[in-house]
Amino acid sequence: MCAMIDSQSAEKISRMKKLRRTLSESFGRIALKKEESSFDEICVTKMSTRNCQGMDSVIKPLDTIPEDKKVRVQRTQSSFDPFEKPTNQVKRVHSENNACITSRTCSAGKESPKVRRHSSPSSPTSPKFGKADSYEKLEKLGEGSYATVYKGKSKVNGKLVALKVIRLQEEEGTPFTAIREASLLKGLKHANIVLLHDIIHTKETLTLVFEYVHTDLCQYMDKHPGGLHPENVKLLLFQLLRGLSYIHQRYILHRDLKPQNLLISDTGELKLADFGLARAKSVPSHTYSNEVVTLWYRPPDVLLGSTEYSTCLDMWGVGCIFVEMIQGVAAFPGMKDIQDQLERIFLVLGTPNEDTWPGVHSLPHFKPEHFTHYSPKNLRQAWNKLSYVAHAEDLASKLLQCFPKNRLSAQAALSHQYFSDLPPRLWELTDMSSIFTVPNVRLQPESGESMRVFGKTNSHGKGVPNSKH
Repeated sequence: MCAMIDSQSAEKISRMKKLRRTLSESFGRIALKKEESSFDEICVTKMSTRNCQGMDSVIKPLDTIPEDKKVRVQRTQSSFDPFEKPTNQVKRVHSENNACITSRTCSAGKESPKVRRHSSPSSPTSPKFGKADSYEKLEKLGEGSYATVYKGKSKVNGKLVALKVIRLQEEEGTPFTAIREASLLKGLKHANIVLLHDIIHTKETLTLVFEYVHTDLCQYMDKHPGGLHPENVKLLLFQLLRGLSYIHQRYILHRDLKPQNLLISDTGELKLADFGLARAKSVPSHTYSNEVVTLWYRPPDVLLGSTEYSTCLDMWGVGCIFVEMIQGVAAFPGMKDIQDQLERIFLVLGTPNEDTWPGVHSLPHFKPEHFTHYSPKNLRQAWNKLSYVAHAEDLASKLLQCFPKNRLSAQAALSHQYFSDLPPRLWELTDMSSIFTVPNVRLQPESGESMRVFGKTNSHGKGVPNSKH
């Protein structure tokens, strides 16, 4: 009797287990079907939002996307920050994107009409943005301590680019200057700031892909010694101030203004480049390194050890570059050290004291007994060509002020009388509009040559060595 009951119980338990397995498999199929349906939606969303990266389609800038879709696109892009370690979620999205690219229909079923509208036939091996093999290196432009710069060509759209290849050390990781430059440039869109097209992150290198610009101001001035055409100086300075005003309004300091970092296109457009030392200054009390700015363009407050500075830091560099473009030689070409550099500045502007520069005695490196006492001079005494151009000396004097707070801002400098003969429409341009879209605005021939910007190539940073600077 007991044996019969045990047999019935065992049979009943077996049936229950079988039923549970059947139910489990049914629920599993339902869940799988739901997941596949959700996956289809992800594929469609990714392909419509990102134009399906595996296809040969034009990637539109955010400015051309309707307002109601911008937030979704920006959020998608921010998930692929090359400086962040991928989370499981990001890895999964990458996997889903790969599935979208390699699967003809993004799932087993009919191709979505939405996908068809946003894609075009293409091979899975077609070049794509964000891939190292999407760019062909044409020639080396220069090499610095942590990066090599190449002239290159995009296989996606055939355009020339500048490839800044940063070598990554396994022990040290990504250089902070590269992270800083890329993170800042991603958010800067202006006609007078070099455009960052793409970022490629591999285990060995980080490559920043910039628009290709023909030459830089240093090479341009070397090609035309003795000072540039006065009208060209005015247009180049206007563009420099325009770009600086844009970043200063966003609380960003460049901190490394010099002719090598000002690129000039073959049409005469000037573009700020090399933001490796740039900083976003959000809190006024922050202190910064005083080891910034190439010596010739470094302001006296920084030379004296000040670490509390703002946009006035860049404005001193503007004054130095302005004088150099007009005069044809560097304003303060120090040949030895910081002491020599300060002596050259004080020789023209006068040795500071508490009356002319409140707080100068509190600066770490200011020792009055170490400096010769000089009286200030008119700038035309040091640089005679300033007197040849109306209002040039006055503008230069307001930029080259030893006391930082007395220096003119970029926005105020754009309104200086020196620019009063330029067309009013220049002040009405949108950020991404070139000044050369305004009728009759163009560079003049230098030294009797036809209008063309000369020079070998640009460095987009510290790549190309130059004996002059």
